[in-house]
Amino acid sequence: MYGTGLAKGLMLTLRHFVDSFVDDLRYGLRKYSHATDNFGLRQGTAAKGVITVQYPDEKVAVPERFRFVPFLIVEDEDHPTRSGKDWCTSCGICAKVCPPQCIWIVRGNDPDTGRPVPEPEAFFIDIDICMNCGYCAEYCPFDAIKMDHDYELASYDRTSHHIHDKEKLSKPASYWRDIAPTRAYEEMLVRGTWEHKDAAKEARRGSASPRASSRAQNPQAEAAPAAGGAGGGGAAPPPRPRPPPRVTGRRRPGARTRPNAKSAGGKPSSAKPSAPPGAAAKESPDYMARLRGLLKPNQSLIIEDTEVVPTKSC
Repeated sequence: MYGTGLAKGLMLTLRHFVDSFVDDLRYGLRKYSHATDNFGLRQGTAAKGVITVQYPDEKVAVPERFRFVPFLIVEDEDHPTRSGKDWCTSCGICAKVCPPQCIWIVRGNDPDTGRPVPEPEAFFIDIDICMNCGYCAEYCPFDAIKMDHDYELASYDRTSHHIHDKEKLSKPASYWRDIAPTRAYEEMLVRGTWEHKDAAKEARRGSASPRASSRAQNPQAEAAPAAGGAGGGGAAPPPRPRPPPRVTGRRRPGARTRPNAKSAGGKPSSAKPSAPPGAAAKESPDYMARLRGLLKPNQSLIIEDTEVVPTKSC
């Protein structure tokens, strides 16, 4: 029957309205006492009825997936190697995917070489234009930009307070782990570490360099266990002999061979190297005549100290 859903909704609203007064009378004067956590009890799952939050004295906790104005993640101040370093590499993907185009990035340059460095020199977000869609956080390949939970950003000055610069946008990585622990843990599983990718690479390089330096300084210390471990403390086995080289192909017919410096008897060989094939044909009169016919009147050709001039036309 039409109207049954509307009637059920109105009955539910009426029941919440009545339960709010009943629960308020049951709670009594304890709501004026500061000794107990009135907000936790009244906003908990055991409370009933319509509840009014006394904002700004009371604030309802936002869910973890709540998103507001983005912010940039930087390393914590107590980081051993990258204190205060930006996770952002100024790749510009967030500015490209932003639907209202409210992000502006200026890439930094090395003052000595003038080449670009993977750090933003300036970063601006206009929060009046930002629609809090979260595309910038979803598309960032370095997890460097996240959506904040701070929604109290109202002010009387729109020109300066509502355009957040890099200093106002930067927050430590521990802040993101506090407001979104579940999402931070999921990202850590995908990334493989709690730190930035560059910090993980530096840690791996640092652990590999002392090992390589110790090997270079003391190469016999590593060779000794390998030599003594196979025979139980005895001498190392002799090296295996190398196999003789294999002939993988045949010599082409007509290939030129290099003359030996000495003959079989030990004396220098007096035999002259054979002329390459086709040399006799090149020295024939017919071959020279054909060359003269191909040359132009103002051209000449030198073949093995012999000048060939074109034939004179009659």
